[in-house]
Amino acid sequence: MRMMIVIGSVRPGRVGPLVADWVTEAVRADPRFEPDLVDLAELDLPFMDEPAHPRLRQYTHEHTRAWSARVDAADAVVFVTPEYNHSFAPALKNAIDYLHEEWWRKPVGFVSYGGISAGTRGVTELESVVVGLGMVKTGANVEIPFVASRLSDGRFAGDDKLEPIRGRMLDELAALAEALRPLQNR
Repeated sequence: MRMMIVIGSVRPGRVGPLVADWVTEAVRADPRFEPDLVDLAELDLPFMDEPAHPRLRQYTHEHTRAWSARVDAADAVVFVTPEYNHSFAPALKNAIDYLHEEWWRKPVGFVSYGGISAGTRGVTELESVVVGLGMVKTGANVEIPFVASRLSDGRFAGDDKLEPIRGRMLDELAALAEALRPLQNR
């Protein structure tokens, strides 16, 4: 099953790619999954440039059609997201808002990071968006406090607390993907 891992930050100096690599490493090692790592900085979607509501799927731009196909192909999604001013990154909101039906009944997990709050306030805001789109969230979410203290030699290092939660999240995503597949708009 295809697991889409989305790096939700595009800021220079971001640590999202390092955290996403840690998630992708586990997905690659799990025979249930085929990873699809999406870096929103590379995807580079313009700000809301489609004339019709995304619910209609009447896309006029190739970048939107490509993004739509990629999300359609995903069986489950992990958003790797920081917290920006008690919310989530605007690039992530833009990428989500580009589409509508493609998100329907996709299972979603969150890997959040930040300072003392571990990005949880951003996930709290993001949850209302994904639930409104019909996504089904996992109960297990990875919350990484003081993320900068876990960086070494250009890599993010998990630990004996984070890795079991990451595993539970992946287990939930696999189970939800199987259960929700008949309900998706494919």
